Amino acid sequence: MSCTTRNEVLELAKSKLDDLVQLTSDLIKIPSENPIGTQRDVVDFVKKYLSEAGIACEEVGCNPEHPCVVAKIGKEEGFSVILNGHVDVVPAGDRNQWDFDPFSGEITDKCILGRGTSDMKAGVAGILFAMKTLVEAGVELNGNIRLHIVSDEESGGEYGTQWLCANGYAENADACLVAEPTSHKTIEIGQKGKIDLILKSYGKSAHGSLAGYRGENAILKLGKVLEHVDMLREIEGKYGENQKQALINSKIIAGEKNGAGTGDVIDHVSANVGIIKGGTRPNMVPDYCEAIVDLRLPIGVTIEEVEERIKAMIAKSGVEGVEYELGCQMLGNYTEIDAPIVEAIKKYAEELWQEEVLPAYQWASSDARDYRQKGIPTIQFGPSNTVGIHSYNETVDIEDVQKAGLIYILSLCDLMGID
Repeated sequence: MSCTTRNEVLELAKSKLDDLVQLTSDLIKIPSENPIGTQRDVVDFVKKYLSEAGIACEEVGCNPEHPCVVAKIGKEEGFSVILNGHVDVVPAGDRNQWDFDPFSGEITDKCILGRGTSDMKAGVAGILFAMKTLVEAGVELNGNIRLHIVSDEESGGEYGTQWLCANGYAENADACLVAEPTSHKTIEIGQKGKIDLILKSYGKSAHGSLAGYRGENAILKLGKVLEHVDMLREIEGKYGENQKQALINSKIIAGEKNGAGTGDVIDHVSANVGIIKGGTRPNMVPDYCEAIVDLRLPIGVTIEEVEERIKAMIAKSGVEGVEYELGCQMLGNYTEIDAPIVEAIKKYAEELWQEEVLPAYQWASSDARDYRQKGIPTIQFGPSNTVGIHSYNETVDIEDVQKAGLIYILSLCDLMGID
């Protein structure tokens, strides 16, 4: 059929919402656990779906175990939007902890059940549905829509979004929508950076029976340093005038989701001592100990600022023989609150849900950073039930899936000049 207006496209999409629900279910039925499984079957499914929709696509990437799928509709000139989604999911884990088969894709009267429903196969289904609907509608796009389906987000993205951005697939884009789970009340427009801090303590070995008299216990030395880890949490982010409203929104959302008093997680460094390794045997004074601290950096905090605080933390402990190194390093990143992609999603999310939708910053990190690092205004917005994500009994509400699909389509119509 041929549609010429946004309302005609919307009516076409509404008539096919059952297809969107079924597509989500079909994706869930294909196990694609990462790192223990394979994404081959789900990637092949996506390619077949696009092909049957009349959308030319290509499998690309540097690792055949973690392939990507790219596609494009529209014309070369004009506004260019990237739609990004990952088809890998975290492992289902202990099946006895599930109330249902994690790969059943069962559709109830209100929900779709299974691993990856919220994170993020419902979002993937939404952007695939949006592209197919626009092609079927036959509308003329005043620009182009580019699809990035990746299969390595849950293990860091080295073979997925990171690779696509490093190899020319994101050039000349004007906006990017990552369909990660956010809930319909939030548009993620920024997120914290990340540093893996590795602290290393060196001591002197001796027989355990002489501990306190001979040798230097590396574990105890490192413990004295870790007593001052709160010094890192005192580092605050730096926000401009145009970021104040998003920061206010973010603190409200953080408090609602994580409990009263957690709003400062947005604009302060967080530090989690996640791993400590040291010693060889109980009867030996340990001569080496190592701790890995997960640091999350708010917007405006530099690597140099964090390093200065690490040095001060070690100095304050009063011990010698403690060194550090920095592993993964990523800065906080954001998109302007008035970017066209933000305003379009906000407009239609509020219209369909009849609720205020808040652009806000996130306390974790995701593939959105890779697009923002290339200067592309990028947001995250996708259907989700937060309970069950990376845990057991993951679900997504059918209403959320359907409205997300319609919001994607209406927003793309705006950005593509379809009135």
